Amino acid sequence: MSRRSSSRLVGALLGVIALLFAAPLLWLLTASFDAEAPLAAAVPGRFTLDNFEQVLSWETSLRPLWNGLLLSGGAAVVSVVAAVLCAYPLSRYRLRFRRPFLYTVLFATGLPITAVMVPVYSMFVRLDLVDSMLGTTLFLAATSLPVAIWMTKNFMDGVPISLEEAAWVDGASALQALRSVVLPLIVPGVSVVGIFTFINAWGNFFVPFVLLLDPAKQPASVGVFAFFGQGGLIAYGQLAAYSILYTAPVIALYLMVSRSLGGAFTLTGAIK
Repeated sequence: MSRRSSSRLVGALLGVIALLFAAPLLWLLTASFDAEAPLAAAVPGRFTLDNFEQVLSWETSLRPLWNGLLLSGGAAVVSVVAAVLCAYPLSRYRLRFRRPFLYTVLFATGLPITAVMVPVYSMFVRLDLVDSMLGTTLFLAATSLPVAIWMTKNFMDGVPISLEEAAWVDGASALQALRSVVLPLIVPGVSVVGIFTFINAWGNFFVPFVLLLDPAKQPASVGVFAFFGQGGLIAYGQLAAYSILYTAPVIALYLMVSRSLGGAFTLTGAIK
């Protein structure tokens, strides 16, 4: 009876938390199809698709979404490659400064982005990288790199060193063993790191808002700001429709990864 009561209590708490997360999503669904969308979630008085028609244009939504895909996808690729190359020696070699380096990386994750934007902007001005898609992509990758290094190292620690030793006996180098032995076994972990970096860059408003001056280069996270007019006037219906389009790539990425990477590490029989 105690187990049943505790499981019911946990289920009730999880249900309340799920409702709290679902409430904003419910407002998005109702407001996006409402011609006169209020601030509160309500059944649309008149069902319409005018909100989607007004935001579905190249300048309003399609170009910012494309810019966001370029920035977030590039940041994910750069961060994953750098994290793999950095985590491999930290996981496999007994380096003298490994522990201080890991603690320094861990400390870097606690730095607020607003505290480093002033020196970063000054550096970008000196390097002529302001209003540069490449420079913004590299900085977005750098903001997620500390966590990516820690996560990738933990995934590599789960791969037995005996697998690489067998490859070394056959004449493989360290990079060949990393590419042919370690990486295929940590594909789910590397995918998690890539998704984490992509979502972190996709929802980042402050960095592209400061570093990208041309409206034609700004991503969808900054494009949300265009629906907030002067004097507190907000187009709630268009904002809700744009928010649904904005979240669609992340949901699609989650669905693709959840189907293709449904399992965990496949080490069964690898040593044999």
